[in-house]
Formats: sequence, C-alpha cells, structure tokens
Amino acid sequence: MERDNIISIAKSTLEIEISELEKLKNRIGDEFAKAVEIIHSAQGKLIVVGIGKSAHVGNKIVATLNSTGTPSQFLHASEAIHGDLGVIQKQDVVLCISNSGNSPEIATLVPFLKDYSSALIGMTGNKNSKLAEFSEIILDTHVDLEACPNKLAPTSSTTIQMALGDALAICLMELNNFRENDFAKFHPGGSLGKNLTARVEQFLSSQKPQVTEDSTVRDVIISISASSHGITVVTNEEKIIGVITDGDLRRMLLKGEDVTKVLAKDIMSANPKTIEKSVLAKEAMKVLKENNIGQLIVTENGKYFGIIDLHKLLDEGII
Repeated sequence: MERDNIISIAKSTLEIEISELEKLKNRIGDEFAKAVEIIHSAQGKLIVVGIGKSAHVGNKIVATLNSTGTPSQFLHASEAIHGDLGVIQKQDVVLCISNSGNSPEIATLVPFLKDYSSALIGMTGNKNSKLAEFSEIILDTHVDLEACPNKLAPTSSTTIQMALGDALAICLMELNNFRENDFAKFHPGGSLGKNLTARVEQFLSSQKPQVTEDSTVRDVIISISASSHGITVVTNEEKIIGVITDGDLRRMLLKGEDVTKVLAKDIMSANPKTIEKSVLAKEAMKVLKENNIGQLIVTENGKYFGIIDLHKLLDEGII
C-alpha cells in the first residue's frame, strides 16, 4: 500500500469519528443532565458495568471519575452474573454500557442491576434494547457509521462512549467544585501531583555551602569545591548578602588581581534570587527558568536555609 493511501485511510477514519461526535454533541439534552444529577446526588458510589470493548471503555471512565472526585467502581458483566453483583449497594447508581444493549450477559443482568441499585443509567446505541427497557435514563450512543471498513470492529461507537464518559466526569467535577488541589490529592506520586502540591523544602540539597563576607578566596574555593553546586552563599549573621559562583572566581583571576587581598564581599554578586522553603516547587522552577540560573537560594523567614537545584527539580518531574 502506498504511503498516500495510508494517510488517506487515517484521515477518513478520523473524519467519520468526528462526524459521529458532532451528532452526539447535538443529542446532548435533558436525559444527559438528569444522569449527571442522579450520579451527583447519589448517597453511594457509581458502578460502571460493561462487557467486551465496552468493558475497556468502562474501566477508563471509572479511572477518570475516580481521579476527578466521583467515587466509582467497574463491574464486568460476565463476573456480575457469577457472584460479583454483591458489590452493588442500594445507595449506588449503576451506569451500564453496551452498544447493542442486548448481549446475553447484559440482557440477563439488567433486571438485577435495576433492583439492586438506586438508579440504572443505560449508555447504549439501541434505544429498543433490553438495557434501554430497564434503564431509568438512556444515554443515546448510536452511530450511523463505524470507522471500520468492514463495519465490524467497534470504532466510532467506542469513541462516542469514551467521549460521553468524559463529558459526565467534567460535569460532575464542576458540580463538586473539584479544583487543582483536589486533583493533586489523588495523584500524589506522579508529576501532576508534585507540580500541584510539592513544596521547595522537599527538594532541598543536602549541601549548604556558606562563607562570610570577610572570607578569603581560599575559603571561598574550599566552600564551592565541597559541594556539587558550583556556588556558595555569602552571609552576615544568617542574613544573605550575596553569592559567589565558580564563574565569579574565574573572572577574578582573569583580572589579574592579588588573590591574597581579595575577600568574599569583593567578588560576590549581591541580592541573589531567593525563595521561601514553603513555596510550591513549581514556583521555584519558574524563577530558575526566567532567570536562566541553575540554583536558587532557599530561605526560612528570610534567613539562609539551603539550596534547590534545577536538575533535581527536573528529575522529580517539576516543570
């Protein structure tokens, strides 16, 4: 197959799915709003049921809902009819996903889903199906055309299901006033959570190079060499008055000055960039980037507390 043909097929696939998404958007109305209201007002959790490709979609919807503040659990239809129905409590709402709405497992299951829960919401492409018959709310996901050329593999239909699940999650987020800090609570281990919650003090270097303003060049060199940052902080009774980098030392030597007479205060850069230890780490990264520097002096109530390094933040996923 020629490369142009491959590109043409890919574009055609996307055009079909985009067209079906446009139709879905135009169908969104009161039924969808009622579904959101029922889920939001539920005393229990949302149980999402599916089988086949709809099961994969259901798992993704559950993952999105859980991470955005709506407690959810996936229940596979074939497992449900063999003992797992016990997971459903009367205060729970069930969202059952099935394109046909008539698969054997779904047809067997829906009367029990309705009886065991506070409400059954059906997400189906067939409004005359068994699922639709037992559902209190029907979310219509029918498609006129699957992107599969044989019209066999679920393509447009699963795209529609996924998109509708996202729409539910976003609406529930807004109703729950779910914001960045809430999102971070459920993502503490990843870069998302770190960027939203991690503080500067969590990424402090174990090294704290420091000299006084009257330190000799020898003392400065020893201080810089003892750490991996290529920098030392000049202080006066814990007050930060400047910094000296290895670059400052090189520039001093190039001037041909008598190093025996040079003190730290003579070669330091005054008023260095600082940040309080309690500030979000992403704010430290912003300062580092904006000033094109590799290290930032960390303070506690204005006093020298430590150093935070650009590469450490990058390694930890802070952006």
